Amino acid sequence: MTKAADFNDRSLSLGLARVSEAAAIACTPLIGRGDEKAADQAAVDAMRTQLNKLDIAGVVVIGEGERDEAPMLFIGEEVGSGNGPGVDIALDPLEGTTLTAKDMPNALAVIAMGPRGSMLHAPDVYMDKLAIGPGYAEGVVTLEMSPTDRVAALAAAKGCTARDITVCVLERPRHEDMIAELRKTGAAIRLITDGDVAGVMHCAEPAVTGIDMYMGSGGAPEGVLAAAALKCMGGQILGRLLFRNDDERGRASKAGITDFDRVYTRDDLVTGDVIFAATGVTDGSLVSGIKREVGYVTAETILMRSKTGSVRRMIYRNPVS
Repeated sequence: MTKAADFNDRSLSLGLARVSEAAAIACTPLIGRGDEKAADQAAVDAMRTQLNKLDIAGVVVIGEGERDEAPMLFIGEEVGSGNGPGVDIALDPLEGTTLTAKDMPNALAVIAMGPRGSMLHAPDVYMDKLAIGPGYAEGVVTLEMSPTDRVAALAAAKGCTARDITVCVLERPRHEDMIAELRKTGAAIRLITDGDVAGVMHCAEPAVTGIDMYMGSGGAPEGVLAAAALKCMGGQILGRLLFRNDDERGRASKAGITDFDRVYTRDDLVTGDVIFAATGVTDGSLVSGIKREVGYVTAETILMRSKTGSVRRMIYRNPVS
């Protein structure tokens, strides 16, 4: 077994940026073309090809789905040359397939990497999520609080009123009651149609994005990816798995989860140092989307390391035929 000490995050980080860039650029001909599946497949193919060029013994722990549901980049798939350190990989080759197909904001190609065993093997179920940015005491908001109490607590910690708080929420019928309660507090709500990894990341830079808090249920795998981002950027995320039936509980058991009611913190979801890369596919609050001009495409990537807290924004201009 490769030791965590063999994980050289600095030397691997640029390679990881190339992986997310390749996935984003592969989507270029499909932005705004209305074909979600084709865009997702293009991103998956490009990401897999680029991953296999890295000198790692990688295992996908957060991927496109179970082996029998995803032809590539499925959970448990081995990637890389096999000659380097053992690493866990969490990825979403195209976070926001609908956003890409409709050329709507905040579609991303996202990937995180850490030492083997450093990420929760989250089953493909829902997770109740609550996230805020850096600079607050632990426990200032909790999953046990009502939405009203969360807004009040964060406003008090920030030294402002509820009307100065903006909450990001995934626009879904299951969130209607929560949205109605939030409206009564006076807080503003930023509704997003897809892309809750980006939604959580917005909390880490409230001065840039205008988002103070994220709440609501979404995919558990995306919760791990979001935790990896906040591990680098700063901020808190809390998550609790939600189960609709025995099949989903079985998925959790298969992933090694025994406490179905556990509330996971950021450092429970991602226990070790990680590197994280996200490349814009469509324009968003975090990074610009792919820009096309005659003979070139330009991509913007945010590349981060939790060990140092470094955040780089990289522009890649690539000639195309």
